[in-house]
Amino acid sequence: MATAPAHSDTLGLLTQAVGADAVITDPAERTFYAQDVYTLGPDPLGIFRPADTDMLARGLAAVADSGVAIVPRGGGMSYTSGYVAPEAGALIIDMAAMDRILEVNETDMTVTVEAGCTWHKLYEELHPRGLRTPVWGTLSGIKANIGGGMSQNGLFWGATNGTIAPSALAMEVVLADGTVMRTGSEFLRPFGPDLTGLFGSDAGSFGIKAKVTLPMMRDATAFAYGSFAFDTPDQITAAMSQVAREGLASECFGFDPFLQAQRMKRDSLTKDAKQLVGMMKSQGGFWKGIKEGAKVVAAGRSFLDDATFSAHLICEGRHQSAVDADMRRVEEIVAEAGGTKVENTIPKVMRANPFPPVNSMVGPDGERWVPVHGIVRHSRALETIETIGALYERHGEEMERLGVGAGYLILTVGRTGFLIEPVFYWPDEMQEMHRRSVEPDHLAKLKGFPVNEEARALVATLRRGVIDIFGEMDGVHFQIGRAYPLEARSDPEAWKLLEAVKRAIDPEGRMNPGALGLG
Repeated sequence: MATAPAHSDTLGLLTQAVGADAVITDPAERTFYAQDVYTLGPDPLGIFRPADTDMLARGLAAVADSGVAIVPRGGGMSYTSGYVAPEAGALIIDMAAMDRILEVNETDMTVTVEAGCTWHKLYEELHPRGLRTPVWGTLSGIKANIGGGMSQNGLFWGATNGTIAPSALAMEVVLADGTVMRTGSEFLRPFGPDLTGLFGSDAGSFGIKAKVTLPMMRDATAFAYGSFAFDTPDQITAAMSQVAREGLASECFGFDPFLQAQRMKRDSLTKDAKQLVGMMKSQGGFWKGIKEGAKVVAAGRSFLDDATFSAHLICEGRHQSAVDADMRRVEEIVAEAGGTKVENTIPKVMRANPFPPVNSMVGPDGERWVPVHGIVRHSRALETIETIGALYERHGEEMERLGVGAGYLILTVGRTGFLIEPVFYWPDEMQEMHRRSVEPDHLAKLKGFPVNEEARALVATLRRGVIDIFGEMDGVHFQIGRAYPLEARSDPEAWKLLEAVKRAIDPEGRMNPGALGLG
């Protein structure tokens, strides 16, 4: 049996194959690439930043006999250790340089991109043409890239059409040994068994996405916006679920009182005013934009002062009369549930500027932040929220003592799913990931905090508790990474098949070992 080369030899082989400019070994950079939004992992051997598919394949082939773990990294916005290797010495594949939009085919209504292309970059290309993809990114899309979305799955914009990974038509994937594989058809999915789907939501454990082809659709030209206040969680869940079942809104999301207060504290009216230019452009005319912008300024940031829970919806389509009719039906549903109409500033500003800076990855004063999430069926949404609330009550005194705050975002997914995303804030030291991601002028205003291991440990306990609750509620997850127990919630025969697929395409278990619980 051949002896695996030493680490220095591995980097030498890689550098010889791809050139020194594509290989990063600086100690500070290795430490940075070892962390995601939540977890600080062991340092990798180095970082390989390929410029195209050929270079990616050459590099992986060169180190195929090394025994070194291969860990793909997208935009770095994971909070589930999706690209945090379990052991030191892995080779991180940074896809940031593969960010080209390769073809926008308006005849066949498809777009093909390199996997490192961000959702924001794709939006900037398609929006002026009046086009978009059905699911068109996460709120972190200014940094999050399309390949990462396919590997981790996720949603926000276009959630009425489902989640990100199922939206792909075809992929070009590079396996651990450098083999290039193409899946699916570039205009209709699937052709035979759905191999494109096999590589979706795999957390990069099967292969590295190099190119992705997505369907396109005409963007809406008519919009209606609605914001509503509710006193209790049963009211807001009832209203949002009914809106989803009737398919009335393209976007339907809400905040609990804590998260709502955090948002109001963080976002200033001055910042909203800067976004009005984008809003004016999105409203279909200068004078209409002036009118809508004036409404935002007049509303200020006090319109939710008396609200306990808030929901924000966007109805969109081709004809204003139809969109307005949908919003009138939304208002009827809200009234039946006990909600009230408030100024619709939040959905207007968010839709006009869909990919803001990721300053919200820390709290208003620089607190650490981490989400956890699950998607449940409508009939279990309220029960899930109440059970999570009971978990917080049991830990209430400790949370108060350590300054740990908790709230949640809720979001409907298609007609069948209800996403609940608890988020935690706690006073603790920011990592390099936060310092590089938050805008410099915003970072300079944050007071920050010293290391707080006790509060961090409490947050870890609460996250595990929430994950267990989602299991009890038959919830499912995206961005599985290394955080959610996929095996425990899978059919045993289905899990055996998944393991068999892993062995077939990655027999040595080198591709992102431990992701999904495989290897």
